[in-house]
Amino acid sequence: MKKIGIIGGIGPESTVDYYKCIIGAFHDKRDEVGYPEVIIYSADLSSLMKILDAKDWEGLTDWLVEKVGALHKAGAEFAAIGSNTPHIVFAQVQSRSPIPMLSIIEETRKNAQKHGFKKLGLLGTRFTMESDFFKKPFTEKGMMVVVPDKADQELIHHRLFSEIELGIIKDSTREELLSIVKKMVDEHSIDALILGCTELPLILTKGEFGIAFLNTTAIHAESIVNYCMGNET
Repeated sequence: MKKIGIIGGIGPESTVDYYKCIIGAFHDKRDEVGYPEVIIYSADLSSLMKILDAKDWEGLTDWLVEKVGALHKAGAEFAAIGSNTPHIVFAQVQSRSPIPMLSIIEETRKNAQKHGFKKLGLLGTRFTMESDFFKKPFTEKGMMVVVPDKADQELIHHRLFSEIELGIIKDSTREELLSIVKKMVDEHSIDALILGCTELPLILTKGEFGIAFLNTTAIHAESIVNYCMGNET
């Protein structure tokens, strides 16, 4: 089995969820007792936010490459970024990485295509929703990705960084998020929803309104385990 490397800490709450998902997926695929070897680099979220706010994509690439290099030196044989937003520079990081990398966006795209979804809603940070880096792999495969309006994007972004990233889960916030999803169902007839921030599955734990909610953390974790065990897709 290959040693797993995870760039985590962005944020800490979802990194804990990643670890649990990886262990759970590993046990689902094995009859005997055993555990994968996982090396986690818990990065500083505040440093990442400064880079994102400045839209310093070259700086973000360098920041991530440094962490992949540290994972490699620690013995990781492949790596994954445990967060959706930093994938805005995934191609650049991958091209400079000393070890293979698994993209959360590509793995989510494969999952959506496997299930035959055609029109998906996307929730995430403001950076994820206003950019096309997440949407492009889907549109290239004939799927459409729609996002909430600007006001709802700002609300989601604010709730993510003022509450959910800090481990604060409120029923009122869940209802706010679900009302946004319902609006997307009514106005755009989406047939699935991408939880495009790894904190969102902590508050939106199941599908609603008759559509599937794609948990990007769980999808990524299963792909990580498959790669670890040599079952590469």
